[in-house]
Amino acid sequence: MTTRTRKPLELNDHTASDVAEIFRALSDTSRIKLLAALIGGEMHVGALAAAAGISESAVSHHMRHLRQLRMVHARKDGRQVFYALDDQHIIDLFLRGVAHIQSGD
Repeated sequence: MTTRTRKPLELNDHTASDVAEIFRALSDTSRIKLLAALIGGEMHVGALAAAAGISESAVSHHMRHLRQLRMVHARKDGRQVFYALDDQHIIDLFLRGVAHIQSGD
């Protein structure tokens, strides 16, 4: 393991709580599967349900939570709701987590 010297990061209670909430959201296997599916781009609820192996109502529940955390955003097209990852920060965070696990480091 490489040892690096960094200045400690100082977080106020509000920021620490918000960061903890992001990591709590990422601790759910279904949400991880949903985010992994969205790495490829925007998807509608039915496709997300199939990709994650959960019901459409469960997808909607998880997406509502992820939307509140600004991890995903939604758009409606008629009666269908499409979701996409909110920004590059979310994609980077997710991909770094996957790379960390896959590399074994």
